[in-house]
Amino acid sequence: MSKDLPQQNPSEEVDLGQLFKLIGNAFDRFFKFIGSILNSLFLAFVWIVFFLKKHFIKFIIAGIVGVALGILLEKTSEPVYKSYITVKQNYNTGENLYNAISYYNDLVEQQDISTLESVLGVEQDALSSIDKIEIESTLSENQKIQAYDAYIKTLDSTVASTIDYESFLKNDKDYNHRYQQITIKAKERNSFSAVFNNIIENINSNPYFKREQEKDIKALNEQALAINRSLIKSDTLLNVYQKAIIKAAENNNNSQARITIDNKDTGSSTKEFELYSKDLELREKLVEIERNIADKQHIIEITSSKQDSGSIDNSKELLGKSMGLKSYYALILLTLTFLVLIGLEFIKFLGRYKDKI
Repeated sequence: MSKDLPQQNPSEEVDLGQLFKLIGNAFDRFFKFIGSILNSLFLAFVWIVFFLKKHFIKFIIAGIVGVALGILLEKTSEPVYKSYITVKQNYNTGENLYNAISYYNDLVEQQDISTLESVLGVEQDALSSIDKIEIESTLSENQKIQAYDAYIKTLDSTVASTIDYESFLKNDKDYNHRYQQITIKAKERNSFSAVFNNIIENINSNPYFKREQEKDIKALNEQALAINRSLIKSDTLLNVYQKAIIKAAENNNNSQARITIDNKDTGSSTKEFELYSKDLELREKLVEIERNIADKQHIIEITSSKQDSGSIDNSKELLGKSMGLKSYYALILLTLTFLVLIGLEFIKFLGRYKDKI
């Protein structure tokens, strides 16, 4: 008895063949696309190399002219003097401090020296030469990474996974950092210590921060007083235990009744050892509170001062980087030369392309 074999549908063979052909064509077009991009990048690289080789002398001349211009300006232009201090914020004064510096800087730009004098309480002679007042965080890149790591550890693992380093920096405010640097740039060499001191004093005399300071110091003093009372009671109780154990040892002649502060002999915690450990914890806490009280004595304070009379600073900033005048103008002229030459090459290319149309 013969069985009918299943017959394969010819249309299915055609459909599968077309499908594999489409997949093959798609991969072929993809690899050709990648190849064309790589080829274009290679050609662009070769063109840039020959472009730089062709105009190498022009770039050398532009660099030399830029360096010469920088040297000339260093010799002839008015010197700029820079003085700065580093301050430590013991309270959340950052936003207030940044707003104050911005206000002072606006007065300087408007040449409103009389208002600046009344605000800072400094004579006009010391203020008239000021060209700019700046403030920035002294936090380094490594410290920012450490701050990010510490912040992530405070979050739930699910939330922490959604916050990357770039997002942290974007939402992190410079004024929140504890250490800040205030800089004064001026056209004349003057002593700016009075200006710096009055900027800090204006923050220290802020009524809101004064009230916060009084509340914090009062609370810390109460904590210190409570710990001192506990220490007195702890010392009294420890003396009672010591006397009781000594008396028991004398009466019973029991070697196990002696005082074992380090608890090495008995292997179990004794009451006097617990009191001794607690006493140490309280004293460590007291030292910490006293340190906090010392910090709270100043709302904001100067930690270091550099060149009160100012030091010459002729640097320029380019893309957030500070550089000397020679490097600055050399880089500027090299960039302009490159842009002009590549612009001329583009115009020539358009001319040749127009002829082909």
